[in-house]
Amino acid sequence: MTMIDLHMHSKYSNDGEFTVHELVKKCAEQGITIMSITDHNCARANAEAIPAAAEKGIVYIPGIEIDCTYANTNFHMLGYGIDYLSPDFDDIEKSIRSQGLAVSLKMLEKTQALGFHVTEKEMWNLSKDSYWAETWTGEMFAEVLLSKPEYADNNLLMPYRAGRERGDNPYVNFYWDFYSQGKPCYAEVQYPQMEKIIDIIHQNNGFAVLAHPHVNLKGKTTLLEGIIHLGIDGMEAYSSYHSPSQSSNTAVKAKRHHLFTTCGSDFHGKTKPSISLGKHGCLITEEEMKMQIKRLVKSNFAKFLA
Repeated sequence: MTMIDLHMHSKYSNDGEFTVHELVKKCAEQGITIMSITDHNCARANAEAIPAAAEKGIVYIPGIEIDCTYANTNFHMLGYGIDYLSPDFDDIEKSIRSQGLAVSLKMLEKTQALGFHVTEKEMWNLSKDSYWAETWTGEMFAEVLLSKPEYADNNLLMPYRAGRERGDNPYVNFYWDFYSQGKPCYAEVQYPQMEKIIDIIHQNNGFAVLAHPHVNLKGKTTLLEGIIHLGIDGMEAYSSYHSPSQSSNTAVKAKRHHLFTTCGSDFHGKTKPSISLGKHGCLITEEEMKMQIKRLVKSNFAKFLA
């Protein structure tokens, strides 16, 4: 039986917990036979993952997840089968990193404006061992604030406590509620236009797949037709964030537009503790899955899918 997970994050993401080798080991333990590490705006995991996955008998598809903008709305675009050593991906990483500290300090200022006492030193202490040390996330602010004894009964934080309505994934839920686009602590990052990112992925022999559409399209489903016409190759229909009906509807729409569908958990580790590797509700049959994966991998990997 083929088990697949094409969306997960390592420490090369600013919100990932595990090293590349730890992720590969976890995939092997979960029985995953086809995997891709899709770090945020960073392709560096791929060089480590390819030999590590081969040692475990896992088919590895080079991947990345890139922040981009369409119609003044932020989206994530997955790139699969990319030439991961291309300088184009270094340029994307450098652009995000160059904005990191200024954006982080703006988020700190807005967090303090909510009435929370959190310092620059506390944030640096938490991020010091990160590959993206200067790029703080909403999840990191949540980790600091939720650990403070003086805020044990804080009304703003109460929904993110264990057993409460937002306590299943407290760190990332706090990010979505306070630091995502349009929320009180959001600090704008200049992301590339989606069309440019699709072109970069294609120019580097990759396939562009819209990540977890129902996360970013909330209230804006009319944008999907325009995104499809930009030239994406597929959609991540099966995601840990999607309900069965959302997954089914996305898969139907993808088929109608001759796009392929992918399955991804979006596993991060501690920032999303309720999300497990391989858990994405995929309903694609094994044969359909193999046919679609063959489109994503280099020809020398195809023998693993026979």
